Amino acid sequence: MNVTRGFTGRPRVHNEALPPGQYDAGDDWPVLSAEVTPDLTPAEWSFRVDGLVEEPRSWTWDEAHALPQSVYEGDIHCVTSWSKFGVRFGGVSLDAFLSVVRPHVSATHVVAYSHTGYTTNLPLADVTGGRAWIAWEYDGRPLTPEHGGPARLLVPHLYFWKSAKWIAGLRVLDHEEAGFWEQNGYHARGNPWEEQRYSGD
Repeated sequence: MNVTRGFTGRPRVHNEALPPGQYDAGDDWPVLSAEVTPDLTPAEWSFRVDGLVEEPRSWTWDEAHALPQSVYEGDIHCVTSWSKFGVRFGGVSLDAFLSVVRPHVSATHVVAYSHTGYTTNLPLADVTGGRAWIAWEYDGRPLTPEHGGPARLLVPHLYFWKSAKWIAGLRVLDHEEAGFWEQNGYHARGNPWEEQRYSGD
């Protein structure tokens, strides 16, 4: 199992660890969702990657767990201004899934979609190279439904609306296609350090 630490390398106990406009949520982890929390069991969960790939593929819960396990240790930042330091998520690097399906050379973006229908768009570069995970554990315990369990997308270097809860799949594209919040005025990328909260930021 490999462990990926946060990308900023900044100390976690001083204000300079916070991106602009953020506050330290401490032990709190606010629950914010665009949709009602689904009643989704691991046995019902699946994850699919299709679109501009050589071999579209779906994974069951057990099949996903058979892939090499990976851990992220670092920080997360929500567009609503809270940040949480020193979190630990367990799951599988998204690279492990993408290496199976093999995106086309023309691929530039993905749309992540949830079992609830929620969508969010991301540049392919933001979900490859050890920067994104399918996560089903938090702090050594199963991820709870209100925080996206049984499994969520984790893209910790971007605002947390990009880390889609109840993840169901990715569509690989050769263009950008706005997701739910992006269609409603949020920024296409969402970099916390550049305060890319809303369209035009």
